[in-house]
Amino acid sequence: MKHAERSAFLQRRLGSGNVPSSAQVYRRLILLSRPYWTRLLVGTIFGILFAGSTTGLLVALKGTLARIFDPQVPLAAAMLIAGALVPLAVLRGVGYYFSVYFVNWVGNRAVMDLRNRAFESLVQLSPAYLMRRKSGDIISRVASDTTQIESAVSTVLGDLVRQPLAAAGMVGFLVWLDVRLALISLLLFPVCLVPVLLFGRRVKRFAREGREQMGELVSVLQEAVLGLRVVQAFNMEPYEMERFRRRSRQVFSRVMRVIRARAAVEPLIVTISVVGLAAALVYSRWSGMSADEFFAFALALVGLYEPVKKLSTLHLVIQRSTAAAARVFEIVDAPVGVTDRPDAVNLVPPVEIIRYRGVAFRYEREEEAVLQGIDLEVRSGQCLAIVGSSGSGKTTLVNLLPRFFDVTEGRIEINGRDIREYTLRSLRDCIGIVTQETVLFNDTVANNIAYGKAGASREEVVEAARRAHAHEFISRLPQGYDTVIGDRGVRLSGGEAQRIAIARAILKNPPILILDEATSALDSESERLVQQALDELMAKRTVLAIAHRLSTIAHADQIVVLDGGRIVERGTHDELLRRGGLYRYFYELQFQRNTADRND
Repeated sequence: MKHAERSAFLQRRLGSGNVPSSAQVYRRLILLSRPYWTRLLVGTIFGILFAGSTTGLLVALKGTLARIFDPQVPLAAAMLIAGALVPLAVLRGVGYYFSVYFVNWVGNRAVMDLRNRAFESLVQLSPAYLMRRKSGDIISRVASDTTQIESAVSTVLGDLVRQPLAAAGMVGFLVWLDVRLALISLLLFPVCLVPVLLFGRRVKRFAREGREQMGELVSVLQEAVLGLRVVQAFNMEPYEMERFRRRSRQVFSRVMRVIRARAAVEPLIVTISVVGLAAALVYSRWSGMSADEFFAFALALVGLYEPVKKLSTLHLVIQRSTAAAARVFEIVDAPVGVTDRPDAVNLVPPVEIIRYRGVAFRYEREEEAVLQGIDLEVRSGQCLAIVGSSGSGKTTLVNLLPRFFDVTEGRIEINGRDIREYTLRSLRDCIGIVTQETVLFNDTVANNIAYGKAGASREEVVEAARRAHAHEFISRLPQGYDTVIGDRGVRLSGGEAQRIAIARAILKNPPILILDEATSALDSESERLVQQALDELMAKRTVLAIAHRLSTIAHADQIVVLDGGRIVERGTHDELLRRGGLYRYFYELQFQRNTADRND
């Protein structure tokens, strides 16, 4: 089933108020193993060998006990009789080993596929989906919840392959020995299911609560790690420690509730089993059963306990795993939001003109529009600067162009065609983005620059770095272009990280460039170097630039001023200053601030 079809299915179910049951969730989980049915079949065959040899051992043991302990049988003959049990034990061991290996391979591979599908869905989701959720909870679902599922699926598949066959063999042996005693003993086994059913729902509820609390814990951890400087600067270590401890206690509480519910099942099953054994002892004395027959019967009864116990507790394992699986499937089934149309075509450069026609946008579940009535036109090689106070809609305006979101009303055109008619890949191939918050990866400098252009040569990477005015500082790094820059580029200064990002955009060489306040967080020297790199990057490209420092956009071909999601002014820098409107107010406010800073 394709992603879009799964999403539609989920929406229909949720829209009708029907939440998938544990059985439905687990059935879907097990179906992930379908591509590997041949390995599962091999594991099942070895499971049959395991069950058959186990029963064979009991049959052989019954026939040999009396002869081995008979004083009239020579010792050599007794040794040969006992040695005949060894091949059966070897067969049992071989059957168990390969059954466990193949079945666990299938289970772990199926969960690996689920984890990969969850990540694939995650990276295709609209940013609006992530804006409504904590990133720590999302990470917990993809990493921690899938680990929980991994052990559960392997356990369930393995037990379903081996234990029913082993139990059937034991039951057959018991009936063969004594039908009435077998019936008396086996009548108690269904009672073992009672505690399992009683505690199963509690396990599911506590397990889901535990997974949710773990997501909250990961969120606290992530925020503390990413904001470590702020935490330490404001002496908030005690507060963050207590916040983490509180979440840890909540996770611990839910985990212990699950453990209490699971732990209560074992002693109840053992007690019921001992009652059955006691009844069998009384019956064997009354019926005149021989000691060797009762010994074989008791061994079979004890052997039956293990598969019955595992099969009866599968319900608890399934309840626990479906709680985690349901959270993962929420990501897998989440609607992508922005997709290619069936008849989408590739956008082929050059980009001659970009138009916003009556564009309006509002985020899902919000009544108030973020943008409304936006009409813009940017021709090839021109620079459009966007100015406005915080929350005026500047970032949303540029995010609509690469279709991180789709417009609510109106349309955006490139070369006279609605951008929704182009494939996402070809559209985004034509757009480069440099933001205020530089996103770098825990990899080498070279790989960060080459990110987005597969197969880029070292010469191309170095040339891009030179044009971004980054080659000099990169050469001073310990391993040069092979230096690993740490998580989010923490080993670089803000200006250095920004120039790496600019080099990445230069290497991609897109015809359209989006600059989102790319120099606002830098000191004067870093800003000068980054601005030089930006000038190199902007040359001969169509640019949409969100401006924080108005001095950087004085030469823009067109400037628009946003206020309340609407364009209230447009023109060149000089024209807007002469009009004395909102743009001039921003300019004079910034000029006064810069003057005060210089006087300080």
